[in-house]
Amino acid sequence: MWQALYDELKDKNFMVVAVAEESRGGEHARQWIEQAKAAYWCLIDPDHRVADLYGMVNVPQSVWIDESGRIVRPPETAGSTDHFRRMDLSTRTLPPEDQAARAAARAAYLDAVKQWAVSGRYALEPKTAAAKLPHITPQIAEAHAHFRLGVWLRRHGKEQEADRHLAEASRLHPDSWNMWRQAADLVAVGNASGPAFWERVKALGDRPYYPPPEL
Repeated sequence: MWQALYDELKDKNFMVVAVAEESRGGEHARQWIEQAKAAYWCLIDPDHRVADLYGMVNVPQSVWIDESGRIVRPPETAGSTDHFRRMDLSTRTLPPEDQAARAAARAAYLDAVKQWAVSGRYALEPKTAAAKLPHITPQIAEAHAHFRLGVWLRRHGKEQEADRHLAEASRLHPDSWNMWRQAADLVAVGNASGPAFWERVKALGDRPYYPPPEL
């Protein structure tokens, strides 16, 4: 969807910057970039520094930054919805009405981006945008430090020690699905979407996995 958006807006001083938070390196992200046939910028962030700097906790999240470098919309869910929580896990399918609702939410978000690029609509005033920025507590900062150390240790073959730090990162910052899923996939590819993931989603109760953007 991002390629289509970029194609439509690239002549309006607009750029999509996609960042793959992939601690296993570029080769693990390559298939998704190639599948998208991306002509926009695609970066690999093995240490999740973008998530650390902007307070991102899930994917897909987006930040809108204007031509002067000002954040006009802080991190928010970019077109995804919680309809996946009603998925039939045996077939990995959603009811048609949920598929339609997901598609409508995605279209609405992309339309908002288009309107911002063309007319400035949906951009927040500086004070409002600043107030909506995620609050990075010392505990969250410590979680990111544990995560980066865990990733480094895994790269150097110290798996048991690494996994202790990765677990501590999730304990300190339980809202970060990025860190939890990455740690799960570092242990074994596929773990991030396996039974432990669904149990964790179920434990949210009424809390959203993808908080809808306030457009």
